[in-house]
Amino acid sequence: MKKKLRLGLIGSGFMGKTHVFGFAAAERVFDLPYAVERTLIADVTMAQAEAARAAFGFLRATDDWRSLVADPDIDVVDITAPNALHKEMALAAIAAGKHVYCEKPLAPLATDARDMAEAAEKAGIRTQVGFNYLCNPMMSLAKAMIASGELGDIRGYRGLHAEDYMADANATFTFRHDPAGGGALADIGSHALATAEFLVGPITEVMGDCVTMIASRPDGTGGMQTVETDDIGRAFLRFVNGATGSIEGNWIATGRKMQHDFEVYGSKGALVFSQERFNELHFYSTADAKGRQGFRRIEAGPDHMPYGRFCVAPGHQLGFNDLKAIEVAGYLEAIAGLRSEPFNFRSGLRIQTLVEAIQNSSRAGTWLAVADR
Repeated sequence: MKKKLRLGLIGSGFMGKTHVFGFAAAERVFDLPYAVERTLIADVTMAQAEAARAAFGFLRATDDWRSLVADPDIDVVDITAPNALHKEMALAAIAAGKHVYCEKPLAPLATDARDMAEAAEKAGIRTQVGFNYLCNPMMSLAKAMIASGELGDIRGYRGLHAEDYMADANATFTFRHDPAGGGALADIGSHALATAEFLVGPITEVMGDCVTMIASRPDGTGGMQTVETDDIGRAFLRFVNGATGSIEGNWIATGRKMQHDFEVYGSKGALVFSQERFNELHFYSTADAKGRQGFRRIEAGPDHMPYGRFCVAPGHQLGFNDLKAIEVAGYLEAIAGLRSEPFNFRSGLRIQTLVEAIQNSSRAGTWLAVADR
């Protein structure tokens, strides 16, 4: 009989629901090392917490996240609360000896993220940050193709994460606009940075350009509040392997819902990917005969693990929540000591370090070196 792993979740919004789905699906799709019990959920009010308990299948509910962290029945604390609360919650959970799963960004500032990573490492705590786009089998395939030399020497990279959920200038000022850790670059450009390093390798230098296009937004009380964070964050990149490239995080890209795209160019071939069609990877090879060259579509299927865990036939396609289930499965295997952590707090610190280097570069108007991992 499998050992029980007791889950405590803080936050019941969209990401909280997504995490619950990930745990529930992972249990049925993968042969997990644990049987996960949804033990306790916390939210701002008891009414919200109780409603989430009933909807998500938790045994108990509370309006006090501190009591959840301290509860001896909890093995893993899953944090989906607003970004500014991540550090306090995570450090409390680590001090209580709990493993911690935290939605991205890990913390508003790199100094905070470093405190969290070092605390977890000192305590021997297993951690995970929610960068589930990297769990796509097509991402793993692209990484493997690059690493095996199918593209030859990597020369160029272009990455983009664009959405339009802030395109309306009348949309209310939110915690995402907080000068400490807010802005499009930190919120969604972080995904573009994580993908760039996942595929091509460490970034050594950046040249940033962060711009605010909507200078003020309604404050929710009838007034207007000045916006100091970026609506678009861009950067030129230099990689340790000599490749160069660029990334962009843009949350006012009208009409775009999930354009998490990349292009990789090598001496022997190229890869093109779009999250809006994320069961496809397009590959160009210079080895193809003249007159037959062109990008060809590689469609996700059971040959691209762990796709086969979800469906036995190609072309039926995975979805966003399936990526979260893959992320959860990898994290639980790490807790059990079966593998290394897929994307731990140290990795989350790395992304925040890159974000801040780009922001500092934008202010200084010059190239900046990125601190080592």
